[in-house]
Amino acid sequence: MLILLLTWLATQMPAGATHEHHHENTELKTHGAAAMGFDQDATIHHFRLAADGGSIEVSVKNAADDANRTAIRSHLRETATAFASGDFSRPLLTHAEQPPGSARMAALRSSIAYDYEETPDGGRVRIRSTNRNAVDAVHEFLRYQIAVHHTGDPAAGR
Repeated sequence: MLILLLTWLATQMPAGATHEHHHENTELKTHGAAAMGFDQDATIHHFRLAADGGSIEVSVKNAADDANRTAIRSHLRETATAFASGDFSRPLLTHAEQPPGSARMAALRSSIAYDYEETPDGGRVRIRSTNRNAVDAVHEFLRYQIAVHHTGDPAAGR
């Protein structure tokens, strides 16, 4: 019986994942798919810090995946517009909590630029500011995303 249970658990969780991490990751993917409109397992997220802010980048894993690429581009265009107006409701829906830095980003929205760029495999939202407090808020937000999405992106400031 124990062997059956261990075999079942091994097929349910990625190698090296704890049960808690697996549960969190499954919820993140489910909430993320609903909030973002694309398959989390078919895409790659990157959150990059830059001296003047950073970027949110999403791409398809399979270059022939036109449906998810189209959904990524739509989502990121909408994200740039929503963030510029101070609306951070989608990250709240995805994570079931308000990401750190987002309240300050909303309050400082007039000093932050959000530019959507199409990439060959998806898109990018470039976030820029000359306001040090705004850049710190952007970095806090991006570091949170790096941690919860387990992207492996560098979380050190630039």
